[in-house]
Amino acid sequence: MSDVTPESASAEFLDAPRAWAYRPASPLPGRPGGPLSGLTFSVKDLFGVPGWPLGASTRAPVPDPGVSPLVAHLLALGASATGKTHLHEIALGITGRNGYGGTVHPTQPGRVPGGSSSGAAVTVALGQVDFALGTDTGGSIRVPAAWCGVVGFKPTKDHPAWPTTGVLPLSGTCDHAGPLARDVRTITRVHEALTGTLVPPVTPAGLRVGLWLPDGWVTPDVHAAVHAYARTLEAAGLTVTPVDFPEVLDAYTPIVLSEAAAVHREALRLENPGFLPFTLAALRQGAALTGAEVTAAHARRAAYRALLDDLFRQFDLLLAPAVPAPPPLAEQDEVALPGGPETLRRAVLRLTAPFSLLGAPTLALPTATPFVGVQLVAPHGEDDRLLGLAGTLKRA
Repeated sequence: MSDVTPESASAEFLDAPRAWAYRPASPLPGRPGGPLSGLTFSVKDLFGVPGWPLGASTRAPVPDPGVSPLVAHLLALGASATGKTHLHEIALGITGRNGYGGTVHPTQPGRVPGGSSSGAAVTVALGQVDFALGTDTGGSIRVPAAWCGVVGFKPTKDHPAWPTTGVLPLSGTCDHAGPLARDVRTITRVHEALTGTLVPPVTPAGLRVGLWLPDGWVTPDVHAAVHAYARTLEAAGLTVTPVDFPEVLDAYTPIVLSEAAAVHREALRLENPGFLPFTLAALRQGAALTGAEVTAAHARRAAYRALLDDLFRQFDLLLAPAVPAPPPLAEQDEVALPGGPETLRRAVLRLTAPFSLLGAPTLALPTATPFVGVQLVAPHGEDDRLLGLAGTLKRA
C-alpha cells in the first residue's frame, strides 16, 4: 500500500480525511474525444489497475484479482483516473476503519464517512473528482453516499456494464461495482457511456411506490426525512403505500463471511496476518461455518428473493431509508433507536443488505436533512428506468 507523498499530492489534494490510498505523480489519462472526456474519477483500492498497487486498506497480504476491465473501459471512454481510495479494511465493514488510520468524514470532524467505499465518497463530496468507483456488498456504496451527502448507484447484480472481474472480492454472491457522484446526472452520463445507450426520461405519474420503513429501525430525524421524501414523490404523481419486508441478515451474514474467509484463506493460515482485530474475528467466524450452515443461508436467500419478486409484482419501486441515523462518532459501535439500542453494524445492514443480497438496482439519494439519504429500489434489470425516473424527479 502506498500512501500519498508530497511529490504526488498538490495543495488541492491535502488528505486530512485520509481518503487516498495511492496518488500517482500524474493521472491515468482518458482517451481524448471520448464521451467521458473531461471527467476525472477515483478508484476504490480493490480494483486492479496496471502499475498501481493494490492493498485493500489492510496490512495483511491479499490476493491479486487481475486487471479491472471496468477501469479500462472508463479510460477508453475518456475519463481520467486520478488515484486509489481507502476503504473499510478489505470492504468488511460500514464505517471506514482500516489498517491505515481509517477515513474520516469530509466535513463533520470526529464522525465517520460510512463504508466500505469511504474514500470514494469523500473524494466526491470534496469535489476532488467528478465520480468515484466503489463496490457494494451490503451497503458499501449507499451508506457512505448517504452519510457524505452524495449520490450512490448499485446496479443490478452482474450488470454487464459494471463487471466485478479484476476486483478483489468479498462475497461473490453479493459483490457489485458502481459509481458515486455529486448528482444523478453524472452517474447517468457514466452509465450511458458504459452501456452505449441513452437513459430515457420516465414519467412519474401513476407509478406505485412501496415505502419500507420498519417501526423502530431509524431515528426520528431519519423517519421524518423519509416521509418528507415520500411526500415529494406523491407531489410528482406517484402513489406511496407502506410495505413490509423481513430482516435478511440471517442469510446475508453467513454467506458473506464464509465467502470472505475463502478469499483470504492464505492470509488466515498465518499466525498474525495483519488484519484489524474485528476483521480477523469476522473472517475466522466465516471460516468456522459448516457447509450445511452456508447451504441453509442460501436457501433463506432464495426465499427472500421470492418475497422481493412478489413486492415488485405490486409496486414499480421501493423507497427506504439508506441509513438508520446521521453519521455516528468514529468510536461509536451502537446507535440509539426508538426500538432500543442496536449495534451499528446491524442497524445499518438490515436496511441496505437486502438489496445487495438480492441484487436489485438501488440508488442512494440525499434528502433535505443533511447526511441522511434514502434508497430507491427497482426490479432486477430496470437500471435505466430507475436512473431515468431519478433524473425526472430531480429536474422537477
